[in-house]
Amino acid sequence: MTAEISRMNPNTLPDASKVGYSQISIANPGRLAFISGQVAWRADGTPVPGTLDAQTKQVVENLGAALEVVGADTSDIIQMRIYMTDLNDETMGVAMSRIIRFLDGAQPSLTGIGVAALAAPALQIEVEMVVQAAA
Repeated sequence: MTAEISRMNPNTLPDASKVGYSQISIANPGRLAFISGQVAWRADGTPVPGTLDAQTKQVVENLGAALEVVGADTSDIIQMRIYMTDLNDETMGVAMSRIIRFLDGAQPSLTGIGVAALAAPALQIEVEMVVQAAA
């Protein structure tokens, strides 16, 4: 991808770069892809993994597949939203360890949201993205 995304963590806001994301992301005009929330559903329909770590692993694989389809990589992610059914320090640590590895140094704007439920009872995490897509 050739269009640059500017990342900002101004000193008037908490320094989010210390935990792997940016407070502000500015994208240049161009094509945006809005990637629907990805959950731990596999393309072949096999059962959802039982643990949060295993579900996050599948979610990250789905996110990677979506990026590939739109000709983007993690540096092209403008914003991520992470929805979790049991959001607390421990569960966020489990999920973020995999997500930070997936981001590989990219620091998109990111929001973590605790929810009562997701699309199916067994699901624990869902992640959506806004991505600067290839022209």
